[in-house]
Amino acid sequence: MDKAYQPTEVEDRLYNKWISENCFSGKVDSEKDGFAIVIPPPNVTGVLTMGHVLNNTIQDILARRARQKGKSVLWLPGTDHAGIATQTKVEQFLRNEGKTRADLGRENFLEHAKMWRDKHGGIILEQLKKLGCSCDWSRNVHTLDEDYSKSVISAFVKLYKKGYIYRGQRMVNWCPASLTALSDEEVIMKPQESILYKIRYKIVETPGAYVEVSTTRPETIVGDVALAIHPEDPRWVNLKGKHVMRPINAQALPIIADEAVEKDFGTGILKITPAHDRLDFEIAQRHNLPMLEIMNPDGTLNKLAGVDFVGKERFSARKLVADRLRDEGLLIEEEKHLNNVGFSERADVPIEPRLSEQWFLKYPRVEEAKKSVLDKHIKFFPQRWEKTYLHWLDNIQDWCISRQLWWGHRIPAWYKKGKMRSDPNNWYISETPPKDIENWEQDEDVLDTWASSWLWPLATLGWPDEDAMKEKGLDYFYPTSTLVTGPDIIFFWVARMIMAGLEFKGRSYKTDQLIPENEIPSKIPFKNVYFTGIIRDEKGRKMSKSLGNSPDPLDLIAKYGADGLRHGIMSIAPKGQDIRFSEERIEQGRNFCNKLWNVSRFRLLSAPLEDNSLVELIVLRIDLGTVNDDDKAILLRLVETLDQVEKLYEEFEFNAVLQSIYKFFWNDFCDWYIETSKSRIQDSDAKNTCLAVQDICLRHILLLLHPFTPFISEELWFLLGFSNGKSIQDVTPGTGGELLQKIGIGGLTLDKKVLDEMDQIRDLVTSMRSLKAERNLSNNRNVAFSFFSDDLKADVLLRNKESILTTVGAAELNRVNSQIDGMPAIVTPLGSVYLDLSTGVDLKAERSKLEKDLIHLEKVINSLKAKLSNNDFTNKAPQEVVEGARHQLLENEAKLNETKDALRAMS
Repeated sequence: MDKAYQPTEVEDRLYNKWISENCFSGKVDSEKDGFAIVIPPPNVTGVLTMGHVLNNTIQDILARRARQKGKSVLWLPGTDHAGIATQTKVEQFLRNEGKTRADLGRENFLEHAKMWRDKHGGIILEQLKKLGCSCDWSRNVHTLDEDYSKSVISAFVKLYKKGYIYRGQRMVNWCPASLTALSDEEVIMKPQESILYKIRYKIVETPGAYVEVSTTRPETIVGDVALAIHPEDPRWVNLKGKHVMRPINAQALPIIADEAVEKDFGTGILKITPAHDRLDFEIAQRHNLPMLEIMNPDGTLNKLAGVDFVGKERFSARKLVADRLRDEGLLIEEEKHLNNVGFSERADVPIEPRLSEQWFLKYPRVEEAKKSVLDKHIKFFPQRWEKTYLHWLDNIQDWCISRQLWWGHRIPAWYKKGKMRSDPNNWYISETPPKDIENWEQDEDVLDTWASSWLWPLATLGWPDEDAMKEKGLDYFYPTSTLVTGPDIIFFWVARMIMAGLEFKGRSYKTDQLIPENEIPSKIPFKNVYFTGIIRDEKGRKMSKSLGNSPDPLDLIAKYGADGLRHGIMSIAPKGQDIRFSEERIEQGRNFCNKLWNVSRFRLLSAPLEDNSLVELIVLRIDLGTVNDDDKAILLRLVETLDQVEKLYEEFEFNAVLQSIYKFFWNDFCDWYIETSKSRIQDSDAKNTCLAVQDICLRHILLLLHPFTPFISEELWFLLGFSNGKSIQDVTPGTGGELLQKIGIGGLTLDKKVLDEMDQIRDLVTSMRSLKAERNLSNNRNVAFSFFSDDLKADVLLRNKESILTTVGAAELNRVNSQIDGMPAIVTPLGSVYLDLSTGVDLKAERSKLEKDLIHLEKVINSLKAKLSNNDFTNKAPQEVVEGARHQLLENEAKLNETKDALRAMS
């Protein structure tokens, strides 16, 4: 066994071994329960981020633990074609070569896109392998794969035939950068400081009279078709039926009354621009007003805006219109105004409300989707996300599913050439083109990316092809077990997958029929949803490339090992809470692995291995006559840890699971049991028992850690002789009760009262260490202690005397018959303990050392005080340097007080 753990060599070797032996293959096995997880498909052109590390580590924990528990596990990987994101990157690539997609045409562009995808895509899947992800890579799916695409088209046709999908002209969210419609969920509202312009409109019927209107968008005045007042606003009710003159491109506009007008906003008069505002559109429909579209798809103004503004970009036009109005005396007031503006999530530009002909989906199975969560067929972790989910379903709007892109699933709709597209009689909706294709032209649009990924749990398992479903095990693996995702896509993806599963899996129901209660559990796509938190930097900022605060996970793996990264990230990831990332915690993860390696190496150096293949065989090496309280206590702590971990897993408390394992390994096993073992393994009588107990503990520590740190646990599993030819991923840690039964085979019984006694012993040791530290004797192992207590407590102390002396670092522990005056002492539940300074301590030398320390500390403190009193330093040095100096001052002052206390104690 190497002296130091070499993660890179171990990780590469073991991962290749797992792959070559098909360890991650998800197969239908009638002898086992099925367990499936579908990976949230990352963008095909994406690269690994810390968010991916967290999400996929949790999925891997679930998959590996399920294998340990004897289930047939399918963790299904794949990538999303990412319509807007990928097309944007390909178009940028073409622009760099002086081309546009229009230059290439649709077919050539798609060929370029596929080549670009094949060259740059899939990198993230290779990176996930470096993390140790145990996906069945033979089942990898891409959302533009032929079979998956057939599933998407089939779903569209089925929904259209049932009346869920329709085409119509509606106000949509339009991205001027990507030149496509967006769903409401793809729009991010951001507070923006803008200007509220107060503008005069002349009243036609009353020369010289004006009304004043407030707007943040004067560039849309050229699209105004009316002004509106509230019918119960006494200030303006007399204006109803009159007309005003449009200030730009003069034209008489009617003044109408509508209850949707907010009386308290601005002047209480609303300009109606129906082609460029949702509310205005609704008002215009009620009053039969014309729709005047004055903006091009790219956000520039068109010819209807007039010769002075045509071709101007919308924000430039805003300034030009404001300048014109100001010059003409019609802009009478400008004030700063904070309002929420919708931004394209992908392009990060303000969206435009735009009147457009699009395809829409009326969501299926909304009521059943609510019921699935309310009745706990699907459980959310943390549960608080249920409220968000249900609120969205209660206020759900039809989904705009068409996108004005080329990269994606082209809508399976054809229109008769030369006929009105608005007439459904001229449409052909089918999974296959019409036979007389020469008389038809296909819709140019593609489906929203989410309109393909909402089928992910079904389509990846072969739906709707019967042979494919059988081959891929749909009935065996569906519903999948747990979806691990972020709450930011609870609407985009989670809710939609639930509705898709309810609609498409199994028996089909008419649109006005509710699914019977007993069928819901077999239709839902997953049983649990675990929502991760957002990873932030130490200042609480969301990690992003632009801020430069997001480390490259591959750099961290190279530096600390995959297990170190996995351990570190899970140690700071409480259930569903945001995470403050610190590289120091990843370093601690690496240190944990090193500690595990060193303890295992200590075991191998202590004695040759015996048959460790089964716990029952290890137990037989325990000599009941040499078992002490330390042995009993560590085994009982292990039993407790096994049961605690089992319970925590049920609540998806991964962070708490790791803390529980860490506490047992580091505090109970390493800091106490291994320390007390060092003297016992020198005793020929106790050695076999001590090493057998170590082996039982190490075996279960590795089993518990395997889902979190798969590489080092597998490596040590073989090195310590636990394998018996089986990978660690095929062996269950079991429960505490099961371990107790195995321990009982050798006749050993465990009484839980020993845990209380050992807790008292450990508290006593802590107190004794404090007595030494207060007198600067921490490194002196020759000191002597005395204790005074009753017979029962004395019995506990004397039974554990060797362990106490070993862990405290002392030479003697003697019982006395009365209290002792004039000796440093501390009172504990097990009695009074005294530090004998007359034995094993060179008081003169210790006092001399402390006096030298005192002089040094006083010099350091004076130097720091001088620095901090210098204004040049405090005002000009970086803030973190100044704070560091202040922190050093406090630390050294504390050390000075401790040193003075130690000197006083020696006097």
